[in-house]
Amino acid sequence: MQQDHFEEIVEYILENQKKFYRIAYSNVQNEQDAMDVVQNAVCKALEHAADLRDIHALKTWFYRILTNESMSFLRKSRRELLLSEPLDEEACVCDPEYAGREDLYERIQGLPAEVQNIIRLRFYEELSLQEIAEVTMLNLNTVKAKLYRGLKALRVEMEGMKI
Repeated sequence: MQQDHFEEIVEYILENQKKFYRIAYSNVQNEQDAMDVVQNAVCKALEHAADLRDIHALKTWFYRILTNESMSFLRKSRRELLLSEPLDEEACVCDPEYAGREDLYERIQGLPAEVQNIIRLRFYEELSLQEIAEVTMLNLNTVKAKLYRGLKALRVEMEGMKI
């Protein structure tokens, strides 16, 4: 039975690797770092495949691992950044998939990290609110409130720019 879970996990990862890269990239904003985050998440998922009790929860289980890996990477890189010199803006890598959406993307970056994550999972990854609640380990109503407050803040800010 556990071997079946392992094979299903591998199949799921292979089918959705572009989605995983996209969500990692939206969190870490660097191509190589995003690939590292996805690789770490895949390794953790495969190491802990036996811990997955219900194969129907595979999607939210893996997104939780990926989200945790992204946040862990950001915490680690933030500590390293504080110790190093300031970054040269020209050194940043821009993913062509997000070309033309920089303004909205920058506005999302201005929101609190938890709200950013909820917006990304909802609109970039098209997870349901219930799935987002499971991934983030928040109450469904909390997810809804944070999502709608974040969207309202984005709308107000974007409308203010059009004037």
